[in-house]
Amino acid sequence: MPRTDHYHDPHAPKATNIVVAVSAFVQDEHGRLLMIRRTDNDLYAIPGGAQDVGETIGQAVIREVKEETGIDVQPTDIIGVYSDPKHVIAYTDGEVRQQFSICFRARLIGGELRTSNESSEVHWVSSGDLDALNIHPSIRLRIEHGFEERSVPYFAV
Repeated sequence: MPRTDHYHDPHAPKATNIVVAVSAFVQDEHGRLLMIRRTDNDLYAIPGGAQDVGETIGQAVIREVKEETGIDVQPTDIIGVYSDPKHVIAYTDGEVRQQFSICFRARLIGGELRTSNESSEVHWVSSGDLDALNIHPSIRLRIEHGFEERSVPYFAV
């Protein structure tokens, strides 16, 4: 379902709900970052999505990465919790979500790169090539925090 991200936009629609979501910062043995090109907004992002009823948050990370990229991962720690109320996501069905995403660092354990109905492209991207990609500011923040290897998770107060 197509979506529009509104970020610090005074004309953004009001959020109607909050959905627990995850994203994953995954690097290969060369330090390259796992990136997808999303089919719902055509932006580059790290893999992620909503937690399903009946699964743990860690299971959501594993499932979302596998669904979107074909890669198997093991979550290892939390990079941050991203809940900026000035970032809302509007869907064509009328739903408007306030961002709430927990970004995990995850270790590559296997799989083969492949696209899905949620990812038109899947790549390992070196940090020097990230600036050339169209990445939403909220995802760039997570990527920056992932490369910083912070000692404590990020969260806004």
